[in-house]
Amino acid sequence: MEEVRQQTTAILAGETPQTESFPYPLAFNLFPHNSPLNDQGYCEEEMKMVNETRKIFNEPDLRVSATCVRVPVLRAHSEAVNLEFDAPFSPADAKKILSKAPGVAIVEDWEKNYFPMPMDATGKDPVLVGRIRKDISQDHGIEMWLCGDQIRKGAALNAVQIAELVCEQDLLMSSMSVAATV
Repeated sequence: MEEVRQQTTAILAGETPQTESFPYPLAFNLFPHNSPLNDQGYCEEEMKMVNETRKIFNEPDLRVSATCVRVPVLRAHSEAVNLEFDAPFSPADAKKILSKAPGVAIVEDWEKNYFPMPMDATGKDPVLVGRIRKDISQDHGIEMWLCGDQIRKGAALNAVQIAELVCEQDLLMSSMSVAATV
């Protein structure tokens, strides 16, 4: 984050930005993720997304693809998500389900062209989801845009939520064993 700040200051002052953390300047720039590529041309971060999605859904053969790009924002990851279904699935149905999902907030104002942005997600727990629409390239597809604070939700909050679930599960199991012995 500090390197982005320094590079931004240098570029705005007409100076050449210095790089330390990444091979290229990040300020005012985009480039594919900087980790090594595998034989299929995917980087570590892209394969992490593929493998973690398969693990979360318990679907080892789930067809997932990702392209990760470094973007000069200080906080929050953003994703363009495309989902394909076996049967028709409307944007209204997706919004209804997502509006009830814990840790998700719908952010959509079509009239003002206002949708999730990294600055809005920074420092907040929920993942912001918007631009939920039909994918016109397929019969049963939905597209959406989301932003989430990678520190709050992606790391620290996830760890806390998992610990809370484990504790709740332990309490439930303890209550059940106490009830069974009474």
